[in-house]
Amino acid sequence: MDIKKIDGEYVAGTYARFPLEIVSGKGSLVYDETGKEYIDLGTGIAVNTFGVADDAWIAAVTEQLGKCQHTSNLFYSSPCALLAKALCERTGMKRVFFSNSGAEANETAIKTARKYAADKKGKDTNVIITLKNSFHGRTVTTLSATGQDTFHKDFTPMTPGFVYAEPEDLGSVETLIRENKVAAIMFELVQGEGGVVALSHEFVNGLVRIAHEHDILLVVDEVQTGNGRTGSLYAYMQYGFTPDIVSTAKGLGGGLPIGACLLGEKVKDTLTPGSHGSTFGGNPIAAAGALNVLSRIDDALLSEVGNKAEYIKKELTGADGIVSVSGLGLMIGIEVTGDASAILAKCRDEGVLVIKAKHKLRLLPALNIPMDQLAKAVAVIKAACAGAQ
Repeated sequence: MDIKKIDGEYVAGTYARFPLEIVSGKGSLVYDETGKEYIDLGTGIAVNTFGVADDAWIAAVTEQLGKCQHTSNLFYSSPCALLAKALCERTGMKRVFFSNSGAEANETAIKTARKYAADKKGKDTNVIITLKNSFHGRTVTTLSATGQDTFHKDFTPMTPGFVYAEPEDLGSVETLIRENKVAAIMFELVQGEGGVVALSHEFVNGLVRIAHEHDILLVVDEVQTGNGRTGSLYAYMQYGFTPDIVSTAKGLGGGLPIGACLLGEKVKDTLTPGSHGSTFGGNPIAAAGALNVLSRIDDALLSEVGNKAEYIKKELTGADGIVSVSGLGLMIGIEVTGDASAILAKCRDEGVLVIKAKHKLRLLPALNIPMDQLAKAVAVIKAACAGAQ
């Protein structure tokens, strides 16, 4: 079968796919339809936390698959309850709402913030401040929360109630608070789709101070930064504060769809029966896989993530054809002098899969990628960048 032709004819044309079909893999190595081997530095956009066909994850998912694949949330489910308990114990948050994706986790965060503010301050307190250059999802409301006009232009009218502050500009945030009745400030600690740019500690400290002064909720979008990706279980842990609401997805499931919205002390009882729901949220199979992933993100692995991140930055910073290296942990952006798409294609030809964020190369390797494979891949990237000047 010509899968590329079938895909082109029958799948909605929303993706500019790379010209290869991934058919199998193990760990950080994947294979295309011809049997060619690649080192995968994209992991399904930060999803395959422990790479492809991970044995422990497969065992956990398969065991649950043999018991019950779905119950609906009309019944109790052990994997769902145990995953919520583990997330709360690891973070200090109080309750969890499960969904199927990062966008849905962010929808939950938005609904919770607005309901909390309405209950406490009145329904007219509903504005949420986000940052320019942010990305919060593809639904109409999370797209509205996204601070990039390019994502809005084909889907107007946008959902009202969002205003956008300049990153690293606390004055911009304070102006928006004076001009609006603000329920929450929602932000990514590393703007992934915005170019893999980490917020400064000074700016985040300022957001925490402003939110406290004005009794405004802090919502952190950890859809891509969470679950060990940045070198801590969640990125906010490196910034020294605890959010009121945390959304996460991607790497939590290890390859199965899951989203989670973690609720802190202030908002733990905001969602009540009938106020929100999800047919597939907390699905036993997805939750069993996520519980396995979470159980293995320990201090040793996080230290390993930090060491690999330092290695990548040391090797690439100042190398020929590379302007700068940004990001946090194994969420890395590489600004290049040459054409990023051409460099990406060259890496692919040489057996290394890299993705993009705006004009930058983006690296999101498995957290446990072997050092020899990582070193080989970094050497290919350096050569491709140098050759594209």
